Amino acid sequence: MAVSPYVLLRIIRDNWLLVMLTSVLIMLMWGRPEKALELDNFVHWPTIAALAGLMILSRGLEDSGMLARAGHLLLRWVYGQRRLACVLVLFSALLSAIVTNDVALFIVVPLTLALRTVTPLPIGRMVIFEAFAVNAGSAISPVGNPQNLFLWQASEAGFIEFLFAMMPLSAMLLLLVLILIPFAFPAMPIESADLGDSRPVKLPMAVVSLLFYPVFLFMLEQGWALSALGLITLVYLVCWRGVLRGVDWLLLMVFVLMFMVTGLLASLPWMHGAAGLAAMLPGGIFTSAMLLSQGISNVPATLFLHHFTHDWQLLAWGANVGGFGLAIGSMANLIALRLARNYKLWWAFHFWSLPLLIMGWLAGVILLRWPLHFL
Repeated sequence: MAVSPYVLLRIIRDNWLLVMLTSVLIMLMWGRPEKALELDNFVHWPTIAALAGLMILSRGLEDSGMLARAGHLLLRWVYGQRRLACVLVLFSALLSAIVTNDVALFIVVPLTLALRTVTPLPIGRMVIFEAFAVNAGSAISPVGNPQNLFLWQASEAGFIEFLFAMMPLSAMLLLLVLILIPFAFPAMPIESADLGDSRPVKLPMAVVSLLFYPVFLFMLEQGWALSALGLITLVYLVCWRGVLRGVDWLLLMVFVLMFMVTGLLASLPWMHGAAGLAAMLPGGIFTSAMLLSQGISNVPATLFLHHFTHDWQLLAWGANVGGFGLAIGSMANLIALRLARNYKLWWAFHFWSLPLLIMGWLAGVILLRWPLHFL
């Protein structure tokens, strides 16, 4: 069956990152077919397995309806625009540290958008701050975002060690977001928003998904990522196959391609000289990761720079600060803006995000020089 041009364009639009990475991979391999045998070596498969397992568990929690119910209950307790913004930011940050930043947005943003039907609020601005919140909150957790997950697996650091290494930066980034809230949202009261009843909670699915989180993290800590993924997949395959169908497997393919592309780039001889120059910037690899994230997003920036440094802590700090600034700095930014379906928000986003990038970088430099930091 022939595919119409409209359908083809929509597929490309919805999967533009996958198409772009595939195109770049083909260009990098042009004239070097022998590199095809090395592609598998560029992929850090334990990270891919860990990410796949977290995506399945997060999807299980989402499909169970438990997170939506928690969000509804939380929003019912708030009276006031500024307080609502604070609650949404803190809720988003906490959620992102547990179920990853993108899943947190898929829960919080639809709830926020539902508010505009019952009360006049600066909904777009709240969505923007929720994107900031998940970037800040996910920075603390080894499983909060893909760059942290990769560095945790690649560095073989302990879960608690990683957590304490990221804690000062994550706390400072979240504090900066909260400081901006009084400037973005008035303290005026709002009417109690009636969101209606959330969908029923599938209790067995919710309980199993919650209980398997610590089990899965323990197995990752022991270096059993592939076995952990097999166990999680088997459980959902037997009990709730719909959860597996709902996982964004194409997103997982995007990360596989990111490994391959960044690995090929790092193998180019002239790249080593460029990486050496980048390390000479003020702040070294911390600043390099922050700046590179503005051009290619923080996940591929992390995968690329990892080839040129053994200091995973500085790289993690720079990549997480790099999630602010330009929208492309983090996939979470793009997800939030896409869910909002308001193209005018792009200008408003950068009005707040660029100052956050500068303040985040300055805060990182100060924390790194502070004699009592956790690193």
